[in-house]
Amino acid sequence: MDFQDVIKTLGEKVSRMQDSIQTEEATKMAFVMPFISALGYDVFNPMEVVPEFIADLGIKKGEKVDYCIFKDGAPSIIIECKHWKEKLDVHNSQLHRYFHVTAARFGVLTNGITYRFYTDLVEANKMDDKPFWEFNITEVNEHTLFELKKYHKSHFSLENILSSATELKYAKEIKRIMLEEMASPSDAFVKHFTKQIVSGAITAKVLEQFTGLVKKSINGLVTEMISDRLKSALASEEDRGFVHARVEEETTVQPVNNEPINKVITTEMEKEAFYIVRSILRGKVDANRVFHRDTQSYFGILLDDNNRRPICRLNLEGAKKTIVLFDESKKESRHELQGLDDIYAHADQLINTALSYDLKTVSAN
Repeated sequence: MDFQDVIKTLGEKVSRMQDSIQTEEATKMAFVMPFISALGYDVFNPMEVVPEFIADLGIKKGEKVDYCIFKDGAPSIIIECKHWKEKLDVHNSQLHRYFHVTAARFGVLTNGITYRFYTDLVEANKMDDKPFWEFNITEVNEHTLFELKKYHKSHFSLENILSSATELKYAKEIKRIMLEEMASPSDAFVKHFTKQIVSGAITAKVLEQFTGLVKKSINGLVTEMISDRLKSALASEEDRGFVHARVEEETTVQPVNNEPINKVITTEMEKEAFYIVRSILRGKVDANRVFHRDTQSYFGILLDDNNRRPICRLNLEGAKKTIVLFDESKKESRHELQGLDDIYAHADQLINTALSYDLKTVSAN
């Protein structure tokens, strides 16, 4: 099975079996070992996965971490497991000790359902107090699969994961702060808006008045954004300028109020692919000219939001992922992608295709 299918199948298994798993050892055998195997490692090969890995600390001997994954002969990931019913917060210090005395750069604390990933972003060789990433195996989505695949044996890159870890950590903290401010705006947060609206001193009375206004305004904005997103999802693909021949295929056949309903959902992986293509073109083409249009058949990237100026088309769903490229005469060529990074291999053709449309315009004039 494809990687994403293996992970989703494991998640379904965990949901189905968890009530019958009564011990920590059973949790390891039924949930954690299959997870390690899903990452491409042979759990029965001591050159790749070592159970009960020795992590002695000073004079304290006999300390062992549940699993250590080796990559190229060196420890890369240590995994500490608990029974699926246990809360992980109280076991953070235990993994912290193991991390300190091993050469692994990543530590995972798990109960077979929740997986928390740690590294040493704050201080070298000292595990951070907070995980940079966390996910639930029973609730995986496209973003989770995209991040998790970086730890697969065939894709593992220390530099790439550390870069991603930094971004995930900061993004997580920003989201946490924003949620706290939305629920209970701090004085500093309220003042940020108030001083741009009110002239003169910001008194306690003004601050009290604007605290409620800021909270109400932010929550109203979120509601409007969700509403706009839903309206966009229900918009007709024909109105967005897709080829008429595809309209019937890309909308439901059951009308509501005599209007077709758009079933297209843009995934996190498709968004990531769009940003990769736009970054490739950025040095040659204004990024504001690069648009994407999603359909049920493919995810298209266009120049000037014009379907007569296709840059590429991507199909990222299912086991086989592909990119369709266009030459100067718009002749299509399809290429298989093992991962999103493979898009960079087609950078020259993507740039040439985008630039060719401007050259044709100049020639026509």
